Amino acid sequence: MFTVVYDPETSNPQSVTCNIHNVNFPLSAANRHYQKCLDAIIAEGAACFDGEIPADLQAAADEKQFNQQLAAYRAATARLAQYRLADGRPEVREMQPTGEQVFNEETGEMEAVMAEVIVQTAIDPLEATVEQTTYDDEGNATSETVDNPLIVADDAERAAAQAVVDATPDDVKAF
Repeated sequence: MFTVVYDPETSNPQSVTCNIHNVNFPLSAANRHYQKCLDAIIAEGAACFDGEIPADLQAAADEKQFNQQLAAYRAATARLAQYRLADGRPEVREMQPTGEQVFNEETGEMEAVMAEVIVQTAIDPLEATVEQTTYDDEGNATSETVDNPLIVADDAERAAAQAVVDATPDDVKAF
């Protein structure tokens, strides 16, 4: 439980006391106890405080939570942007200028020489299933067909990333 200690002259919040760990700490973002206090406010809200949470402290907790959600959202969208291992990815080519120029007699102007360039290499999809060999205590081998563990892990990571995106508040997504 946290308690705010107020300056007797100005009535402004001066520090916070944590009754559980018997520690008093300043309202400073560089202080690890202050960061733990913000984490408690994010997780528990007003229930972790004896009395009201000062507006500055609540604003700092809100900002920290926003930044955490933004970082998680960016990581999740970056993960979702990667190709699925089960699908592979196609080769992509585009025309780009080479840096050379030639004179076009029809238009009377210099034109850039273009060349087709591969901007994304193709990657074949992984096999959906693989043979897995197991050995018993006597050393006898048995083989079975199982879902490709790389695809299973890829799909699980993608599902977790999608869950983060779905749970992210709209104001964080809009940022």
